[in-house]
Amino acid sequence: MSAPGVGPIVGLTYVAAIDDPARFKSSKQVGPHFGLTPKRYQSGETDYSGRVSKIGDASVRTALYEAANVILTKPLKGATGLKSWGMKLARRAGMAKAKVALARKLGVILHRMWVDGTKFADKGISPKPVTA
Repeated sequence: MSAPGVGPIVGLTYVAAIDDPARFKSSKQVGPHFGLTPKRYQSGETDYSGRVSKIGDASVRTALYEAANVILTKPLKGATGLKSWGMKLARRAGMAKAKVALARKLGVILHRMWVDGTKFADKGISPKPVTA
């Protein structure tokens, strides 16, 4: 819950759906697991990148999308790197695509924080270890 936009409901939904973070070899696999990546159709010379695949747990996808919506639409402390990244994407591709992309990125960051035992630090976009 130290990540911006992530409260108790989003955190518990995410942890309950993943259950064991070691089952993913890489944090990048979390996005496709919850259906937050585009569908691909490739046949011959045809290469089509479609809408979000929606494979996986819909409640986690919804929770991450809502957390991304909060980050992009509300003034939050400590989310400047994520918000600026999302707003740049929103200017280029539209707000809906930016929210889905930020939801995927937030899922990856949450997984990495869980595996490493770190807290969210907005130095750039990735989490940094906390020194005590």
